Amino acid sequence: MSEQPILKVERLSQTYPTAAGPITVLHEVSFSLSAGESLAILGPSGSGKTTLLGLSAGLDRPSGGEVYIAGEALGGLGEDERARVRNQQVGFVFQNFQLIPTLTALENVLVPLELRGESGREGEARALLDRVGLGAREGHYPIQLSGGEQQRVALARAFINTPKILFCDEPTGNLDGATSNAMVELIFGLNREAGTTLVLVTHDLELAKKCGRVLRLRDGKVVD
Repeated sequence: MSEQPILKVERLSQTYPTAAGPITVLHEVSFSLSAGESLAILGPSGSGKTTLLGLSAGLDRPSGGEVYIAGEALGGLGEDERARVRNQQVGFVFQNFQLIPTLTALENVLVPLELRGESGREGEARALLDRVGLGAREGHYPIQLSGGEQQRVALARAFINTPKILFCDEPTGNLDGATSNAMVELIFGLNREAGTTLVLVTHDLELAKKCGRVLRLRDGKVVD
């Protein structure tokens, strides 16, 4: 008996109403991933990559199709239930980081645990900040950190729950070469050590080559 996929995306579509009529940004995209697999989503700007990522992570609702995370269909769930699935199963590194400006780096990393009602895990959060090279900056606020440092805080925050699936939107987009390499090592280290499934949106072909599978989008459709 084959194990069920950790992520299954079935005929996912997304259409937005506009003054000129509806625009379809994603058209019946399907794929599935088992635990520990890695997928890079490639495509030109406007091809639907970030939309696909957000829908797959349960951040948005599709116009059509279904997403299953660890066998649970997201379509029939209310907002609170979807938030529960995300908090238990998913880590997400956004292109714009989405750190909370009034919290320190350490406090930002702890946010997912606070949402779960878990406390007393500052040691783990500090260890993650150490691992992303920011151990000495735990008391700094986002405004005191560079873009690359904020991105590393966001990565540590995504890891604190030991997610089953890590979604990354352009994880090396704002980083210099050395920091970018360190970030990639971290992401794939988590993939190896914890069996975390990776889904990356990227323009970086070298990064895509590190993934086990590549999905190419054009005009909202899978071309490869």
